[in-house]
Amino acid sequence: MTVIKTLVHKLVGTYRQAYSGLPREAWFLFAVNLVNSAGTMVIFFLTLYLTRRLGFTAVEAGRALSLYGVGALFGSYGGGWLSDRLGSTAVQKLSLVLSGSFLIILGQLRASAALFPAIFLFAVSNAALFPANIASMSRVCPAELRVKGFALNRLAGNLGVTIGPAVGGLLALRDYRLLFWADGATCLAAAALFILIWKQPEQMLRAADQAKAATEGAPPALSPWRDGPFLLLMLLAFVWSGVFTQLLTTFPLYLRNVYGLAEDTIGRLLAVNTIMIVVLEMVIMEKIRKHSIARMINISFLLLGLGLGLMPFGRGALYAAFTIAVWTFGEILSMPLMAALIAGRARPETQGRYMGLNSFVFSLALIVSPIAGTAVYERFGGDVVWYGCFGAMVLVAAGFYWLRPALVKKDA
Repeated sequence: MTVIKTLVHKLVGTYRQAYSGLPREAWFLFAVNLVNSAGTMVIFFLTLYLTRRLGFTAVEAGRALSLYGVGALFGSYGGGWLSDRLGSTAVQKLSLVLSGSFLIILGQLRASAALFPAIFLFAVSNAALFPANIASMSRVCPAELRVKGFALNRLAGNLGVTIGPAVGGLLALRDYRLLFWADGATCLAAAALFILIWKQPEQMLRAADQAKAATEGAPPALSPWRDGPFLLLMLLAFVWSGVFTQLLTTFPLYLRNVYGLAEDTIGRLLAVNTIMIVVLEMVIMEKIRKHSIARMINISFLLLGLGLGLMPFGRGALYAAFTIAVWTFGEILSMPLMAALIAGRARPETQGRYMGLNSFVFSLALIVSPIAGTAVYERFGGDVVWYGCFGAMVLVAAGFYWLRPALVKKDA
């Protein structure tokens, strides 16, 4: 009994340490991102809503989702660009107000001539929040806590995309329009809280940014489009994102067609990823806080490639769970650490654009990668997809290793 108490005490202490030290503003940004991420309740059921409720064809519903993807491209970079001009907090407030308004409007529209533009505008406003939110997180967290702040942001995103569809499914059973009302009202409520609670003037934050930049020895301000090493990093990030987004397309196909797993089993397996992130990511970020960020990113690329490259060598739910665990560790290491690396490279006055371009690259991969991945899958088979993903991530890791000296002053 004493041993168990000791282990429980150590476990509680580990989690307390992992979540401690972050400023109050970081937790508020976590809540804002959680509300925004829960908006997947509408996107997740949009195809069903358009086809079953409004009578659209599957092709028309597919076009609507593609239009959402294009809108997200504009919003990703536009949100970062506006953050550098209006301030990241102002952009988040605007994004929440517009997203909530467009969601409620979407629930009232029926004709494609009005519905499709509204979907595009919702995508723009919704996607604008993420680069602004992560830029704000970088501003409110001291340099030594940025990685934990970005991991907290990721926790919000993962909880949101878990909670959103679950709640959305219950609402859709009663009335699909409740999805739009609930999500829209939540966004507007979050915007109201943001306006009431967030009291720090933008001018004060900008002054603090300048002082922080001087203390941390930040590089001279550059537009991300003139930062050669960063653009090369974005090229690597595009390949990395393209490999990662195969998990949304060819991965479930392979589990169903090759592993012979049913949809409910696939759903439970994918939950392994979310559970690991929620349970482990903040703890891991605390444990590696004093290690080289660049070295950890290199390891993360190899873990993602290895997890996917192992897919053809086994069968069954247990083996699939093992491969998911491997690439999830890669995801846990790569996402917050890449954000921290980019934040450390950008100056406060350009941070929004740097984060926006990073979001833009991921959104672009989300459009291109499913088309390319499924084409390879149909023509050459699933095994070739996973071998290709492994090879691509080895090349990304090698490219990043070569690029590291240009990205960081020292082995950060």
